[in-house]
Amino acid sequence: MEIVESILNLPVQDPAEQEFSSADLTWTKFGTAEHHDDVALIPYARVDEFIIGECSSVECPTRFHIERGRKRSMGCLKEYKSDEYLEYRLYWCSFGPENYGEGGGVLPSRRYRLNTRNRAARPQSMRGCTCHFVVKRLYARPSLALIIFNERRHVNKSGFVCHGPLDKDAIGPGAKKIPYISNEIQQQTMSMIYLGIPEENVLEKHIEYVQRYGGSDATVSTLASQYVRKLGMIIKRSTHELDLDDQASIRMWVDRNKKSIFFYQDTSETDPFILGIQTEWQLQQMVRFSHRSLIAADSTFGIKRLKYPLCTLLVFDSRQHALPVAWVITRSVAKPDMAKWMKALLDRARSVDPGWKINGFVIDDASMEIDPIRDAFCCPILFSIWRVRRSWLRNVVKKCSNIEVQREIFKRLGEIVYSIWGGADISVALEELTLDFVDQSAFMEYFKSTWVPKIEIQEASGAIEAYHVKLKTKLFDDSHLGALQRVDWLVHKLTTELHSAYWLDRYADESDSFLNVKEEYIASTSWHRALQIPDSAVTLDDKNHLFAKVASQKDSSRTHLIWNPGSDFAFCDCAWSMQGNFCKHVIKVNMICENAKGYKPSMSFWSFREILMDLWKKPMDDSIGLDESVAWTHQMLDQIKQLVELNNSNDIGVVVNSMPLKWISKKGRTFVGIPASLPTLPSSSKSIAKNLQKNRKRKRLSRIR
Repeated sequence: MEIVESILNLPVQDPAEQEFSSADLTWTKFGTAEHHDDVALIPYARVDEFIIGECSSVECPTRFHIERGRKRSMGCLKEYKSDEYLEYRLYWCSFGPENYGEGGGVLPSRRYRLNTRNRAARPQSMRGCTCHFVVKRLYARPSLALIIFNERRHVNKSGFVCHGPLDKDAIGPGAKKIPYISNEIQQQTMSMIYLGIPEENVLEKHIEYVQRYGGSDATVSTLASQYVRKLGMIIKRSTHELDLDDQASIRMWVDRNKKSIFFYQDTSETDPFILGIQTEWQLQQMVRFSHRSLIAADSTFGIKRLKYPLCTLLVFDSRQHALPVAWVITRSVAKPDMAKWMKALLDRARSVDPGWKINGFVIDDASMEIDPIRDAFCCPILFSIWRVRRSWLRNVVKKCSNIEVQREIFKRLGEIVYSIWGGADISVALEELTLDFVDQSAFMEYFKSTWVPKIEIQEASGAIEAYHVKLKTKLFDDSHLGALQRVDWLVHKLTTELHSAYWLDRYADESDSFLNVKEEYIASTSWHRALQIPDSAVTLDDKNHLFAKVASQKDSSRTHLIWNPGSDFAFCDCAWSMQGNFCKHVIKVNMICENAKGYKPSMSFWSFREILMDLWKKPMDDSIGLDESVAWTHQMLDQIKQLVELNNSNDIGVVVNSMPLKWISKKGRTFVGIPASLPTLPSSSKSIAKNLQKNRKRKRLSRIR
């Protein structure tokens, strides 16, 4: 918009409405390039109608008080500019400028008298609103008024809505009548709204849960419905752009959401940008599922398309599904920077459970620094076999044009990985691979430079694939292509839609509610989709075990061909597998091969057998080592029993309820719902309590005397 330096050419606007607001006027930039404001000219006689209209905003209803005013008499100026005032008044929203809310500040003593006739009812209602404008009655043209808007939005200094229906922290005088809403109910309602569930269904479910605490009173239902509509309006109108500048917008978000941040480092000349996000719910899930278990990193997401790559830390829940428990947004993979946020994450987990410890950290990037992980978590470091398999297969397909060569190379790569678990010398296998495929120089060069140095640390974890695909679907939608280079948009998507989706998945699974959500959650991995394929649809090559066939369930005339069956490096010709993913056809064939003769066991079984053999070889005279071996064996046995029980059960809620209750720590204990009222004391107890109070009063009086 062009900036004007004189108001002589501004048109006089006189809207037809009886009462009008800033939305009914056309605003012009007035001033200099360094400092300018939005201005408009209206008849001076209509200033009161403008103020009334501005107070009647649906989104932020308010009143404006005169914060400051000056007057001049006609003829007192011999020389004057076109914008000199005859009367000057600064109008400020009555919810500011002071802030009596949490973390707010009160202005110092004023040197001028404050007009308090039309201020807000109580000073305690002020929330630091910065909305204000100036009305100048022009000296040169007294019949006109120049309106100068310095801040049109009803926001505080941090840039957030601070009063009105859009203020999610607003508490009115009728708060005592509002039904009790626990954090669980609030999160459930927000999750359903974020996921696009119709408002009628959200309202029905919300009222159902609220009535458990507040009864089936009509007032409770009315207030609950108002709460859902208000929450829906806040979510619908919320935006990721808190400021036009992305960096300033992120600073504002960080200032607003300090409880959900475990590490933040702003960009400077010496330090790179790092933002570590973890909500309280994610912290609970991390402590719950990763203690004496694994944490996996999906660290290569958005390297080419996002402004800053996204690293997700995952744990594996009761169904062995990947669950995001922390997000780290940064471009830096340097050791000092990784050490900073990893130590902060470890301290946050230990603040809840001082004994929290993980048994392994799974990485997915061969170039990732592993020293900070070892220093922080003091655990073995493993490669995600899904990422290894995906990277190898995609590069085999990309760099080798012959389909038969693709199949043979991928098979040989699988044999190399299996030889690691078998204890064979992999240098021989690598040398044979190099000699046999010397003509495939493009792939071999990639393989030697990227993977050979770290090929011996691997762990099977196909659940990471489901999370990676879900994240890709949520973020790389065509409607978001213009916002991919903004960090505030990425943070908004992660903490709203993605967080809500996983929260509702876990809640539906454990509470046995939202059956359609539960079914989608269970079937979200290729493993569970493979269970839907009948055994009769699989045909094995019984002679040489070279291939297997799987009949398509959607198209009976189509058959998928799987090479190298029974191996984690099986090669399927379906489109999903050709992209490097674990497809349901490969998993189904491997399930059949587990019970067939002549096929190698899976790498997970090899790993399990190796651990048992190590424990069995412990010397009998080493009592400490023997006790440790027995403890590990019993822990593994308990986990296997739970997995078998989960696999045979159709309802995870029954399994979870049968498990022993485990308190994390005193800090982690919270009441869900209204705590039960304390039982009333009998009459004899009441008399004893009164006597104790009298004795305490006498002691205090004696001390004073």
